[in-house]
Amino acid sequence: MKFTILNKDKSTRARAGKIQTDHGVIETPMFMPVATLGAIKGVDQTYMEQQVKAQIILSNTYHLYLRPGTDVIRAAGGLHKFISWQKPLLTDSGGYQIFSLAERRKVKEEGVTFQSHIDGSRHLITPESAIDIQRILGSDIMMALDECPPYPSDHHAAKKSMELTHRWLNRCCKRFDETNPLYGHKQFMFPIVQGSTHKDLRKISAETIAQLGRDGNAIGGLSVGEPADEMYEMTDIVTSILPEDKPRYLMGVGTPANLLESIALGVDLFDCVMPTRNGRNGWLFTQNGIINIKNKKWANDFSPIEEGTDLPANTQYSKAYLRHLIQSHEMVGLQLASLHNLHLYLWIMREARKHILDNTFAEWKTKMVKQLMQRI
Repeated sequence: MKFTILNKDKSTRARAGKIQTDHGVIETPMFMPVATLGAIKGVDQTYMEQQVKAQIILSNTYHLYLRPGTDVIRAAGGLHKFISWQKPLLTDSGGYQIFSLAERRKVKEEGVTFQSHIDGSRHLITPESAIDIQRILGSDIMMALDECPPYPSDHHAAKKSMELTHRWLNRCCKRFDETNPLYGHKQFMFPIVQGSTHKDLRKISAETIAQLGRDGNAIGGLSVGEPADEMYEMTDIVTSILPEDKPRYLMGVGTPANLLESIALGVDLFDCVMPTRNGRNGWLFTQNGIINIKNKKWANDFSPIEEGTDLPANTQYSKAYLRHLIQSHEMVGLQLASLHNLHLYLWIMREARKHILDNTFAEWKTKMVKQLMQRI
């Protein structure tokens, strides 16, 4: 993987760069819309590429392994062909999903035994099989299998979990290095830093992973219930240790403010279900703040959802119309709200990149964090 840093902000650790993959360039900082099952909820891939201008999307190994299954995806020629997406793809190893199963899983040295949330069938995912599955999926970037500890985790439990993640990581690296891609394009594997909200553990994990010299690195186990200040503190510790010449991916984050604050700490890649999940519930992120479109105050507001931007999806429909659709449980309303939020998130990335390149990021970020998160 070739990662080129084009400019670094002079007042923060923010940087603008580009990642070269066989399926195209990813301009960083970049947000990855979440296509858990191979589709972004309510939005087709053509629109994501042509209108939202997503450069990379994320799918989930756990879910795709269970349904439709690796046999189907391999017969289709890999996930890119199966879902008709020819830009870069990242797959999460499923560690977080298995963590969220709680009563349905058992973690041991070999791997994780779990019951399917679909039919209750029992499965075992090991570090080796997580790599094998992602080879079949054919993602450009795959993730190592990790254990994500809950929040809060005491020091002893977090340390034990981190050490297991590191042992699993060594096995993932071995399996990755002794196997080859199946579809003629290069694949890369990112290790994941763990350690909960304990400074010393985060430092140990980041140092351990930095020494491996992989093509990129991820920060996991955050945005799981901890206060935002603790998330930023852990991210700050980790990004100060992870190598500068490799992309850094903060997993599962977050609000527009979270994105901007984390970009300032040196993060390059993000993913989160928030734009689509919140959109389906009538919560809209705009440049001027957050709108709950279900509120009666919008019933007779015929102005566009967003004005004065380069976001094409946001100029055609009024707040009153979108409120009517959401209140009526009309499917197109859920789609429009989701699209709006995705547009906004990708707009934030473009603007952040522009300001980093112009050396005006710090001042712009301070203004935008306040603006984006106020309630309208």
